[in-house]
Amino acid sequence: MSKRTILLCASVGTLVFSAGSVSPNSGPELGLDASQHASVSETSPAGDSGGEAPSLQQLSAAYAPSTPHASGPAPRSEADSPQEESSALLPTPANLEESTLWLARAIYSETKLPHEQELVAWVVRNRVETAYRGRRTYRAVVLDPYQFSAFNPGSSKRALYRRLQPEAPLPRWRQALWVARYVRQAAPAYRPFSIETRHFYSERSMRGRAAPYWAERGGFVAPERSRYAVDERRFRFFKQIS
Repeated sequence: MSKRTILLCASVGTLVFSAGSVSPNSGPELGLDASQHASVSETSPAGDSGGEAPSLQQLSAAYAPSTPHASGPAPRSEADSPQEESSALLPTPANLEESTLWLARAIYSETKLPHEQELVAWVVRNRVETAYRGRRTYRAVVLDPYQFSAFNPGSSKRALYRRLQPEAPLPRWRQALWVARYVRQAAPAYRPFSIETRHFYSERSMRGRAAPYWAERGGFVAPERSRYAVDERRFRFFKQIS
C-alpha cells in the first residue's frame, strides 16, 4: 500500500456513516478558469480517461469509509454507466464545512471521474491559497465570473449546482464530496503540481478554437503519470498565468 493511500485511509477512518451538517467556514477558498461544459447527469463524461480508471472500491479506501456496496469498477464513459442507479451510493461525509461543499460543487460540475475531480480540486485550492484574482474563499472563487463554466452568469446549470446539498442521493456527487474533503485537508506534500498551477481547460469542450487565449502565455503542466492517468484532450493544466 502506498504512503499516499495510507494517509488517505487514516484521514477518514474515524468518520461515522452519518449525513454531515454544513457549517460556515471562514478559511481561504478559490476558483479556476475552465471552459469545460459538464453534464448534470450522473454518468461519467464521454470519452476514455486515457488509463485505468480507479475502481469504486479503491475510491472508498482512499476517500471514504468502506461500505458493503463499494465494489466494482468505476465507469469510464457514458456508455459504461448510462444511469445513475448503476453506481454505489457512498455515505455523506460527517462535519462537512461550507468551503468543502463549494469545492465539491465546482469539481462535480467539471467531471464525474474521481482522479480528475482530485486534480481540479487542487487547482481550486491553489487559487485559494494564492488569493488569485483577489478571491480568498472557495465560494468567491467558484462564483468568480467566467471561471467555472457551470457557474457563469446566465448558465442554465448555475442554479442547479448552487443548490446541491450533501444529502442529494447522487453517487458521483457523494464521491465529489469525499474528494473535496480530502483535498482541503491534505498536506501540501501531496499537491500533484506546483501551487502556481491555477488554470485548466478541456479541449473537448472548446468551440471554434483549439485552446483559450491564456494557454499560450502559461506553462503546460503534466500531472505525475505514475499517480494520475489523464487524457490531455479532457484536461490540460497550466501554471504561471497572471
